[in-house]
Amino acid sequence: MKNTEIYQIEDFEYGMIQETLKEVAESLIEKGYEPIAQLVGYLMSGDPGYISSHKEARNKIKKLDRAKILEYLLSKNYDQS
Repeated sequence: MKNTEIYQIEDFEYGMIQETLKEVAESLIEKGYEPIAQLVGYLMSGDPGYISSHKEARNKIKKLDRAKILEYLLSKNYDQS
């Protein structure tokens, strides 16, 4: 018999955010953009024009809540213990 495992919803959300950011960054690099600068521009302004439509990157990033992206990025830098 398997043990019951408890998962936090944030684990799933953060996994989706991480994968989306990776895909978007790869698309931006392929188009010759600096992904960090483009993502910061998008996160600060909310203007999806900062993200290329190459490989549906713009549509992918728009599906995520910008506040959740920032929460994820900040959580990677702080120990929550």
